[in-house]
Amino acid sequence: MKLSACIEWLFADEAETFADRIRLAHRHGVEAVEFWRWTNKDVGSIEWALNETGIELASFVAEPMIPLTDRANQAAFLEGLKRTIEVARRLGARTLIAQAGDDLTGKTREEQRAALTETLSRAGEVLADSGVRLGVEPLNTLIDHVGYFLESTREGLDIVKETGRPEIGIIYDIYHSAVMGEDTATVIGGDVDKVFHVHIADHPGRNEPGSGSIDLKSRADWLVAQGYRGALGLEYRPTQPSAQTIEQTRRLLG
Repeated sequence: MKLSACIEWLFADEAETFADRIRLAHRHGVEAVEFWRWTNKDVGSIEWALNETGIELASFVAEPMIPLTDRANQAAFLEGLKRTIEVARRLGARTLIAQAGDDLTGKTREEQRAALTETLSRAGEVLADSGVRLGVEPLNTLIDHVGYFLESTREGLDIVKETGRPEIGIIYDIYHSAVMGEDTATVIGGDVDKVFHVHIADHPGRNEPGSGSIDLKSRADWLVAQGYRGALGLEYRPTQPSAQTIEQTRRLLG
């Protein structure tokens, strides 16, 4: 399985610019990198560093980051998605990340779920024939994202299926899932094909693998055994030098 370093956190202490973080990731044998927003970055320098190193860009966030649980935001998100797709194709990224947004006051969960499903379905139409996919990401609401709408991996997969679009899947974050008390095999079941990208971090702390109590190896092994062939995103806050934590992760995952 390819490792993808989230350079929002990894190599952040070692290099100020994202381009230099890409070079460091490549130097230390990481096969791919990823980051969050693109609108606050120097896309030109990132493109140069990707081309220079030959490293893959695994994913980044589709903008604007606005609640997709509000149907009033649909047009703005779809317009932003078109621009994000252009950047993804320029940088060679094939997977984008969508945030569902917060649970909105004054709207029922049924209304919000319908709005989210419809917007994702429309997003699939925009993505058609682009070579780029969009994964919506369930997040934990107990520690990091209190008030977020989509806390359940199973509900995320059900929503994806309801869109009926092959371009729409989920980003499965093992850390968030474990915090919510989910078992990977139980919540994913036979829907590994809908998992577009995987993130890992340990718990407690959201630090490097081996720092906490999650059995990340068994969860990752199960995903691979079921057919997952994407990258494994290292989205954690390193407590040691980034390169050291990456080597530790490789040993832990075997």
